[in-house]
Amino acid sequence: MHDRFTSVAEAAAREAGHLIRDRIGRAREVGEKTSNVDLVTEVDKQSEAVIRTELLAAFPEHKILGEEGVAPGSAASAEALAKALSAEYLWIVDPIDGTTNFVHGFPGCTVSIALAHRGEVIAGVIYDPLRDEMFSARRGGGAYMNGEPIHVSEEETLSVSLLATGFPGDREWAREVNLRGMAALTPVCRNIRAAGSAALHMAYVACGRLSGFWEIDLNAWDLAAGSLLVQEAGGRVTDTEGNEYNLEVRHIAATNGHIHNQLIRVLEQADATGL
Repeated sequence: MHDRFTSVAEAAAREAGHLIRDRIGRAREVGEKTSNVDLVTEVDKQSEAVIRTELLAAFPEHKILGEEGVAPGSAASAEALAKALSAEYLWIVDPIDGTTNFVHGFPGCTVSIALAHRGEVIAGVIYDPLRDEMFSARRGGGAYMNGEPIHVSEEETLSVSLLATGFPGDREWAREVNLRGMAALTPVCRNIRAAGSAALHMAYVACGRLSGFWEIDLNAWDLAAGSLLVQEAGGRVTDTEGNEYNLEVRHIAATNGHIHNQLIRVLEQADATGL
């Protein structure tokens, strides 16, 4: 059954990905959610509708938590997740992770789809339609990119590690916290990247392109699929204090495992955990 969960999710992600590839940089309706860096377009909504249709056609008894069906803001996201967690099977969907990139025509837009069973993520896919890279994982079944097994990188120290983070939409608090982390980590790691998609960063940790990723104030749909990818690829996923990941975690650290404690320690010393 787990193979069917993944195959249906992959098919839904590919269909949504066609919309993204066809419309990147050409959105007609661009709106703001919580700020002018938290955007939504008609393609986000169309993509989520496509995914919902595909998932419910295959699994009509399952529940779906999608970003575009939730009111803006961290509190609303947390509340929606809390209400949805009682579902036996819950699909968690981000129809376009990297909407700002999408609006500007900047590569780095993904579709992220995860399935949780009684609160535990058991299947996840992240699809980059611009590179045609499909990342997929199932609990206990490994992680893959376009059908080939992937594994996290082997860096053992921050000094040789390439990290990634983002710039949270909340400029009042979360961005300031994240910038403290950047300031503390930049001198001690090889370098830091910010591609504009948390899901893409997680996929890149899973396949070894990044040594680690952290960010403050993300949502379940940003992280659920990527958390399983990293874990099944041999990495580690926790909150920014080192507590093991669950769907309610909003401040994330995902690494190859070797550098995890080092990363957490720097964030704690810089008062950059958000916790």
